[in-house]
Amino acid sequence: MTGDSKITLSAEELQLAGNTEWILTKRIIIEKVAILFGALSNQFKAHVLSFQKDLPEPIIQSSPKISKGENYLQLPYIMLDYPRSFESGQFFAIRTMFWWGNFISITLHVSGRHATKLHQALQNEKVLKSISGFYLCINEEEWEHHFEKSNYQLLHTLSKTEIRNIISKEQFVKLAVKFELQQWNEMPELLEKAFIKLLQLSID
Repeated sequence: MTGDSKITLSAEELQLAGNTEWILTKRIIIEKVAILFGALSNQFKAHVLSFQKDLPEPIIQSSPKISKGENYLQLPYIMLDYPRSFESGQFFAIRTMFWWGNFISITLHVSGRHATKLHQALQNEKVLKSISGFYLCINEEEWEHHFEKSNYQLLHTLSKTEIRNIISKEQFVKLAVKFELQQWNEMPELLEKAFIKLLQLSID
């Protein structure tokens, strides 16, 4: 067993194993993200209520859900789902996600009748220009959240025909935008503006 490479720690690993500061700092960061998401959920609720005449009752009545994990592609994450309604084949959710070392994103995920208006919006030239920095999911797997080219493509790189082909072949549509972690101090405003835009797209 001596010298087994599977259990041998490198000098860097030994240094981290003996350092409590980095893991305590990680806990502080995760707690601050959770606080941010809690505050955002209150702002998001107010916007949902302002659009309540255009939204189905289950969506209006849904409550925010914050969940944490340690292993989305081996890295920690926090998610805020609100509003959320996951009826079979009739999804409507806006998911805000912090992914350690990568980004904070916000995603509109719809299917069934909830996708109809979004389909129409994504064929409107004016709408497309207003969300040119957003990404459209091209993956058949709807529960992936990374922004690699196999999962998302920027809307402004796609033609209207390509967009129509993508959204017509899938049973769901996901539209997302991501922000760099270095934008943390601007994050509340950035996420709120993106949330309003996604909400409007789903009901206009």
